[in-house]
Amino acid sequence: MLNPAFPLLDRMASTHPDLSPRRYGVVSACDGGLLEVSGLSLPIGAQCRIAHGRGTLSAEAIGFRNGRTLMMLLGDPVLLRPGARVRPEGRPGMLPVGEAFLGRAVDGEGQPIDGGPPIMSGREWPSGGIRAGALDRSPVRATFDVGVRALNALTTFGVGQRIGIMAGSGVGKSVLLDMIAHGAEAEIVIVGLIGERAREVSDFVERHMQGPKRERSIVVAVPADHAPNLRIRGAMLATSMAEYFRKAGRRVLLIMDSLTRVAHAGREIALLLGEPGAARGYPPSALATITKLVERAGNSAESGGSVTGLYTVLADGDNQDDPVVDTARSILDGHVVLSRDLAQRGQYPAIDIAASLSRVMNDIVAPDHARIARKFRALIATYEANRDLVLMGAYRQGADPQLDRAIAMHDRLTAFLAQSQKEIVPLADSIAQLVALIGHEG
Repeated sequence: MLNPAFPLLDRMASTHPDLSPRRYGVVSACDGGLLEVSGLSLPIGAQCRIAHGRGTLSAEAIGFRNGRTLMMLLGDPVLLRPGARVRPEGRPGMLPVGEAFLGRAVDGEGQPIDGGPPIMSGREWPSGGIRAGALDRSPVRATFDVGVRALNALTTFGVGQRIGIMAGSGVGKSVLLDMIAHGAEAEIVIVGLIGERAREVSDFVERHMQGPKRERSIVVAVPADHAPNLRIRGAMLATSMAEYFRKAGRRVLLIMDSLTRVAHAGREIALLLGEPGAARGYPPSALATITKLVERAGNSAESGGSVTGLYTVLADGDNQDDPVVDTARSILDGHVVLSRDLAQRGQYPAIDIAASLSRVMNDIVAPDHARIARKFRALIATYEANRDLVLMGAYRQGADPQLDRAIAMHDRLTAFLAQSQKEIVPLADSIAQLVALIGHEG
């Protein structure tokens, strides 16, 4: 058996030690998680280590003012003292990526949280991505199978599309993501669990980091109790991983839960730096953060690889006009709306088909498929618009042939939309079942 230290020794032999004098600064002020460091000039995004008794704390440079560097702690400031020494580490603006992360669960700094050995990857990627020209984003032309019948048949996704799952809390966003992660056809699946409950993180890792799919999966998890800049760093790490594999020509599914928590983290940092709140308390930079993340997904004409982005968006108070929801909807290539009313009726996943949309569906499916999907949507929308009249008995049969057909088929339409969590329905089967249900109606 090979000595596990050999790869580390080979990596050490290929590195060139930095023999320049080590610079350091000192902590001059601390206001909550915001530090002012004097005597150390660093670029934004640089990481540092702060002497903390017998240990160290991590911090990240987020700005500068009056000759001092502004930093934000990546941990708890308890026991931090004035005058503590601050030393830079790593390369500013670079994040670790590579094949070594496949099959692993890591935190926002790329450190393993799954109990496995340290990850030795010598590859790095810019945290903000590598900006390419608009024409490098090749159009969406191929269908993407997510394993969910309602989505495959009625809001068909494409390879390289960016989709949002929008709903209030407790309506089933994470469950639907779980179904897609289990049933989607992709070479690499990268999941960013940003700002979610730690219990959900452990449950997700336990379910998906097992069996043959583990070797093509990466989980980046930063729970809600972590520092806001670490949450943003986790989102950037997951996106950078996806970009790295796309550069290698791979077909990647990037799942991020949730985009709203990233915006919340950006809001915390912006308000801490004194940026005024604009749209319902969200500073412009917080909303710009999610736009920059989403724009990094898509197809690459140069490498032939793709990043299909799937993002959850929390609608605070079920408000579909929330600034984050509105911003995400305007930049995404489609959105799936989950309805609390449908969830309360026991329909899972609680997809509101009439309100959901895939902007590329008509470009990637056959005309007959698109026509039948429109018929299904029309029947569902007609029934929901007249649901109260039907339940009260105020509707007289025969007055509207479309509504008559919708009432007669309602149970079958609802059964088509429902699907158990562990069931996988491939794209071809989804279309065949839709044709069998609607194809000869009307």
